[in-house]
Amino acid sequence: MKQKRKPISKEPKAAEPHIRSARHLVMDSFTNELGRLGLDQPGMMGATDYKLTRITRNYNLLNILYRNSWIAKKIIETIPGDMCKNWVSFTSDLKPDVTDRLHRLEQRTKTKEKINEGLCWGDLYGGAAAIMMIHGDEDRLEEPLRMDDILPNSYCGLLVVDRWSGIYPGIELIEDMRDPDFGLPEWYEVRDTINDNAMVRVHHSRVLRFCGRKLPYWENMAEIGWGASQLEHVFDELAKRDNTSWNIASLVFQANLLVEKIKDLDTLLSATDPQTQQDFYAVKTAQNQMRNNNGMMIIGPDDEVSAMNYTFAGLNDIYESQMLDIAGAAEIPVTKLFGREPAGQNATGESDMQNYYDMVGQRQESQLRPVLNKLYPVLFMSEFGYVPEDLDFRFNSIQTPTEDKLADIVGKKVVSISQAYNDGAITQKMYLQELQELSYSTNMFSSITDEDVSRANNDFIDDMPQEEEQDEPTESDQLDIKNKDEPEGNES
Repeated sequence: MKQKRKPISKEPKAAEPHIRSARHLVMDSFTNELGRLGLDQPGMMGATDYKLTRITRNYNLLNILYRNSWIAKKIIETIPGDMCKNWVSFTSDLKPDVTDRLHRLEQRTKTKEKINEGLCWGDLYGGAAAIMMIHGDEDRLEEPLRMDDILPNSYCGLLVVDRWSGIYPGIELIEDMRDPDFGLPEWYEVRDTINDNAMVRVHHSRVLRFCGRKLPYWENMAEIGWGASQLEHVFDELAKRDNTSWNIASLVFQANLLVEKIKDLDTLLSATDPQTQQDFYAVKTAQNQMRNNNGMMIIGPDDEVSAMNYTFAGLNDIYESQMLDIAGAAEIPVTKLFGREPAGQNATGESDMQNYYDMVGQRQESQLRPVLNKLYPVLFMSEFGYVPEDLDFRFNSIQTPTEDKLADIVGKKVVSISQAYNDGAITQKMYLQELQELSYSTNMFSSITDEDVSRANNDFIDDMPQEEEQDEPTESDQLDIKNKDEPEGNES
């Protein structure tokens, strides 16, 4: 029986996608098999790989670097020191005496120094914490910190501990999305490293965190919620620099070498008895000791002495390039990290320092502001019993201008403030307040006291009563006044 053929469809079939087999995949990368260059070719570049070292967990290594390496110590302390150097100025509507009392409280409790310490240990170990010490709350550390429960003058300062000193984040996380610490540990366990039995649970509202360098999510989980040490990505560059420095120091001893040519030395060392060889060593040792500072050396008649001098051209360039690598890894300019002058004929280093100041300002906003936002309400409740509704602050500039530049800046600001006062935009009281605020950052106009500001007029210049203008007296008026003042003479 014959099979019927299927009718051939006149409609064109859709073009099937052409799938290339896996063995014919073409990678978008350069390769040259004959030259052994590029992708999948044997060579030193192709053998390059990077390993995950996690130096942050090496507590002993970090301690050794901080205590023995001046570069590592300076990397850790420079940026936190600049972050806290000129501190903050309040932008809220606060009276000058309020800010003065708050600054005195910070000085009395060494709050600024403790925050600087927390930033340093956070950068060194990858994690640190500061526990707010509130008098009367010693038995309530596990409870959330409530502002209404803070008694007057109860703030006693900060207790700074690093991640290796006995503070451990708990496994419970903050689930309240309105909390600024959302996703962070809700509790912290503070243990006595000497007596392992002693343990205190502290609520997160009483803890200020310093986490060093940020990490991706899973790496952050691997570090138990902490960050990474700032020395972790500087370590390789630091090792290169130290090795180069030691090699250069050892090469200095080979700058001038004396070479003595001795006849049949190989025969003397190979065909003689040990006693003869020992006598030979003793003679050469005596010759070396008898050589004086003037370069005199006693030798035999068949011996020849020549000097070999080595030059170390190019080593300084290699050393300086490694210094640049360390500075780049640490994000600190060479001029600040190593105390070097800017290299180059017209180099001033201003652009490098400006980039550094921008980086420090960014770290102030991302790392220091959350800490102070959590701390200042506690300070206000302890000192004044209330928290201002418009509480806010700004970081003062960390750049220290020269006297000429400072005079130029102050002159321009004073002109602007005076122009605003003359135009009626600000009152006399506001004018003095601006000048007084200017004294905190420039040390000028420091003689303006709070009493001067309080006694100043709070009216705008247009609202002040104007004195009536008096017309100048004419010549006839002056003659009349003169005649009235002269005494009348006696008639003869």
